[in-house]
Amino acid sequence: MWEVVCSVWVYWISLDRIGFVGGIMTFRAFFSRDAAPDSPSVGGTLPHFLQEPEDAYIIKSNPIRLRCRAAPALQIFFKCNGEWVHQNQHMSQEYLDQDTGLKVREVMINVSRQQVEDFHGPEDYWCLCVAWSHLGTSKSRKATVRIAYLRKNFEQDPQGKEVPIKGMIVLHCRPPEGVPAAEVEWLKNEELVSSLSDDNIDTRADHNLIINEARLSDSANYTCLASNIVAKRRSATATVVVFVNGGWSLWTEWSPCSVDCGRGVQKRSRTCTNPAPLNGGAFCEGMSVQKSTCNALCPVDGGWEEWSEWTLCSAQCERQRWRECNAPAPRHRGKMCEGESHAMENCTGGICTQNGKMLHDVKPQSMDGSNDVALYSGLAAGVIAVAVLIISVTLYRRSQSEYGVDVIDSSALAGGFQTFNFKTARQGNPLLLNSSMQPELTAGQTYSGPICFQDSIDKELFDPLPDMMVKVQSSFMVSLGVADRAEYHVKAHTEGYSATQGRKPNLLAPNGPLGPCKAQLRSSGVFGHLGGRLVMPNTGVSLLVSHGAIAEDTSWEMYMLINQLSKYKRCEILLGPEVTYGPPGLSLSSPVAMTIAHCAEVSAENWNIQLKRQTKDNKWEEVMSVEDESTSCYCLLDSKSCHLLLDEPGSYALVGEPLNEHAGKRLKVAVFGSLEASSLNYSLRVYCVDDTPHAFQGVVSAETSRGGLLLEEPKTLLFKGNTYSLQVSIQDLPQFLWSIKPFTTCQEFSFCQVWSSNQQPLHCAFSLERFTTATMQLSCKISVRQVKGHEQILQVYTSVAEREKETLPFFMQADCTVTSQTGAKAFKIPLSIRQRICATFDTANAKGKDWQLLAQKLHIQRNLSYFAKQRSPSGVILSLWEAQHQASGDLDSLASALEEISKIHSKSLAHSPSETEPDFNQ
Repeated sequence: MWEVVCSVWVYWISLDRIGFVGGIMTFRAFFSRDAAPDSPSVGGTLPHFLQEPEDAYIIKSNPIRLRCRAAPALQIFFKCNGEWVHQNQHMSQEYLDQDTGLKVREVMINVSRQQVEDFHGPEDYWCLCVAWSHLGTSKSRKATVRIAYLRKNFEQDPQGKEVPIKGMIVLHCRPPEGVPAAEVEWLKNEELVSSLSDDNIDTRADHNLIINEARLSDSANYTCLASNIVAKRRSATATVVVFVNGGWSLWTEWSPCSVDCGRGVQKRSRTCTNPAPLNGGAFCEGMSVQKSTCNALCPVDGGWEEWSEWTLCSAQCERQRWRECNAPAPRHRGKMCEGESHAMENCTGGICTQNGKMLHDVKPQSMDGSNDVALYSGLAAGVIAVAVLIISVTLYRRSQSEYGVDVIDSSALAGGFQTFNFKTARQGNPLLLNSSMQPELTAGQTYSGPICFQDSIDKELFDPLPDMMVKVQSSFMVSLGVADRAEYHVKAHTEGYSATQGRKPNLLAPNGPLGPCKAQLRSSGVFGHLGGRLVMPNTGVSLLVSHGAIAEDTSWEMYMLINQLSKYKRCEILLGPEVTYGPPGLSLSSPVAMTIAHCAEVSAENWNIQLKRQTKDNKWEEVMSVEDESTSCYCLLDSKSCHLLLDEPGSYALVGEPLNEHAGKRLKVAVFGSLEASSLNYSLRVYCVDDTPHAFQGVVSAETSRGGLLLEEPKTLLFKGNTYSLQVSIQDLPQFLWSIKPFTTCQEFSFCQVWSSNQQPLHCAFSLERFTTATMQLSCKISVRQVKGHEQILQVYTSVAEREKETLPFFMQADCTVTSQTGAKAFKIPLSIRQRICATFDTANAKGKDWQLLAQKLHIQRNLSYFAKQRSPSGVILSLWEAQHQASGDLDSLASALEEISKIHSKSLAHSPSETEPDFNQ
């Protein structure tokens, strides 16, 4: 009874703390055990906590909830920081445990950020639970409530290191202060080290990263990543370079003595290749060549002994004698005796005979007989060979004439084709140092598009052969209006070039604002009924106006230009230059063929490539997707260019929308170098630009203006749309000769910078300093790689001596002022052949429209409805073929297609004996 009275007194005191109602209920509960002795909630033990409050962290301004659950319990209240929590702030529920039959009570309270911030005690904000039963009270564990945070700055960032191979690497990292304490992970080139499963790397020691034995593959950028429930923080990146010091190879064998007689020198050598120094490792110390004196024994030439006596005369009427080279014998590289060691002669003076004939008569007769046989045998063999050759040629020609099918001799096409061969004899590239060792860099090699028209010194390349004979075989050419076995002439046309005025620009001169050839971004010419071609030099952009597109007695001054500062700012990727042609209001009877170079890695599964046109209010509208059917325009996309058939002048752009992370575009990467103002400083500049001729021309322009030299042939890198960045790093720089600013050996472009560059070049620079002006050579590697993607290595080996201004060789000084060409010179296919092909294939026959078969054989099998609406479908198909083959001029493919068509007509005639010839004039 005394225990009950004491408990009542304690509870009465706590009434002002937990509320009057709660206190009364507690008071009543202690006296209710006599009224309900058999109640299942009445237990024989103190309250037992089934769930105690746990430590918690307040994130930002979100309150936390503490829970307590006990049985048997009449009441449960929270006490925080020594103060009772008011009953109104409690949320409680009660239920009966089916297994034990005891009454279980659960209570919850919320703790806000404001409550924790307002508490100023010697310890953290804490709360516990007090549970009452008939036998007394029980207290839970204390649960602390803290405000979670993570500061921004690391207490210690990892520092870059350069360590020898097999050395130990320790990168220290002390994460920012935070509650709860931050956990640390390490990134190696943006990949978690923990995911690499590398036993050589340990990250367990007090947040530090330890590499037990450094390997070359451990050269990377390392980042310390700290995180807790609030935030993540990244440290500064530490660049680790694992270098290899050079080691000497074994000595070679001693060389022979330098003299043949007397005192000389011999030497042996070794190379610093065991191993070779890498990543700036030290070069081998010591001598690479050893010399030693030597004494060479003087050579003794051999001398003949006296001849021996002659032998007796033999049955063959001969006698012999010998001598030896032993007086003296040759020694110490001396010469052998000159002359014969054995002699033989006739011992009868010619009187001796064999088989009744004099010896001196037998030999000449046998030689004369053998010579006559050889002469007659050779003449007979020659006659037989000539006869076989004549018979073979006769049979071949007869078999060809007996085909009776429509075959067009490919020479008929090749005879009228003017080859635009822009590659000249191989010469050194003045932009490339050590050009004799480097492959050439010409626009003709890198890009398949047109470059420029040569000037008059190469005019013969573009003029048709005067009064050239073209032979036509079989009935197919009869259908073209030419008699079988007839001959016709292709006359040379006299149309000339339309050229812009001014001095001749350099082929590799700038197109950008810094260059002198800015005018070359606009090309114009006057065209009439014969048509012609406009070319933008070094851009991969051209425009073809077909014969007959402009009415007779009419001419148009047409132009084409590339918009340098493209205004295309949408979310799609600009895959090539933005091109405009005009004038507005241009009226043509057939579409023009425009070619635009692009940088996309073509794949219908990865790209949605569209042609867009600029409207009058400077907005861009979609004309068509390259995979769609359209009657307004036509698009033929190959690996590096897009060929368009357009009816309406205006500004056009080829844009792409990536459909997945596998979409890719090609980048052109190049490295240039030049001496800085200080004679000890040298600058390396690495460019990454969309792989189109126009984009790369801007890079060459800028570097030409600042005196930069191309140090390695540009290379192509495939850049994927996988959101990973592009890293550029310098490697294998000799550290005993050159220095570079710390932590600048690796630079990075973000994914968005590269992916949305829209034909604008990106570049980074490495500033190098040599320790002395005696250092005249620079060798290193430039690595350009996409994280988790492809990589290209540019090898730099160059002289850093000041170079006088060089004059570009002829093939880089080609006259690019001629940008338009009119008449027959602009086309690969001679006009007479083109007209006959169109007259034949534009006419229907019993088997259907022949132009469809022509399109099929030329691999144009999509969107044929566009050609069906043209006045001359065959003419438009041939214009598209001209645009597609303007660089290669491969007339063989066209001749092969016509030959296949002739065979198809031949088979159809064989199945229809009543028809002697298809009627092409219906």
